[in-house]
Amino acid sequence: MYNITLIPGDGVGPEVTEALLHIIEIMDIELDYTIAYAGDACYKETGTTIPDETLSKAKKADATLFGSVTTVPGHKSAIITLRKELDLYANLRPVKTYPGVNCLFDELDFVIVRENTEGLYSGIEEYTKEGATALRVVTRSASERICRFAFKHAEKTERNKVTAVHKANVLKKTDGVFRESFYKIADEFPNLDTDEKYVDAAAMFLITRPQDFEVIVTTNLFGDILSDEGAGLVGGLGMVPSANIGDNNALFEPVHGSAPDIAGLGISNPSAMVLSAVMMMDYLGESYEARKLENALLDVLREGNVLTPDLGGSSKTMEMAQEIKHKLRIN
Repeated sequence: MYNITLIPGDGVGPEVTEALLHIIEIMDIELDYTIAYAGDACYKETGTTIPDETLSKAKKADATLFGSVTTVPGHKSAIITLRKELDLYANLRPVKTYPGVNCLFDELDFVIVRENTEGLYSGIEEYTKEGATALRVVTRSASERICRFAFKHAEKTERNKVTAVHKANVLKKTDGVFRESFYKIADEFPNLDTDEKYVDAAAMFLITRPQDFEVIVTTNLFGDILSDEGAGLVGGLGMVPSANIGDNNALFEPVHGSAPDIAGLGISNPSAMVLSAVMMMDYLGESYEARKLENALLDVLREGNVLTPDLGGSSKTMEMAQEIKHKLRIN
């Protein structure tokens, strides 16, 4: 029995969460859900985007499943707060092509590992006479930690190369620390190849030669931007899951956001939420169940008969979920 904190959020978050729960209720894995709240709807009801009770539940859980939330302007981000409070220092974003999905390239399968706790997301800003300034925080401890995570992930997933992405030619001190940390940790993994690219060049090569990448490790903002670019290679944000992992906790979420323009229409793509659950099951050590769930989704995508509009179909969210559940049952 796994204790899972479930944060449906708002926008399409509750819709894709409902779809996922409908699918996995027949799986041979015991999940005990504890509902928690965050986001815009939570703010309107409680006056805060993320209550202390939600943080407490997430800290005690074996894992947290996060739907999506609308960011409230001028207030703290629920997801960034969770990442910091739980010390979820590694953001893991797979970039993978799936059958039946309109992608720019075939057979892509690489991972972006993003430092999740500092950089420009440290939130240290102040107004000045001329406007405002932000402090970009890059520490050796956080840089070494995320680089070691990236190299270990490469080993675990049988990948051969880790690429550091930075801008040390301009950001000589902050990205200088990150670059030095990368090569220091690389010495611990002599069997893996290393590479480095400036972030602007990496952005171009993601479009022109994405097959060159296996594992990318980078700082917070660069990782955020490149991850969404990677999603564009493989069918859009509706197809990309993510994991936020620390030493003691982990949170899994689709990266498509709350999509308020389609919220309530019942047409959101559940694939990213399903794949986030696949990542969660792998994290929990339930790899057999993870492959069953992933293969059920692959069967639906491959056949192409029951897909949401963003995938070129005309089906509703729950119709696609029901088809995935059917494939799961018969496999």
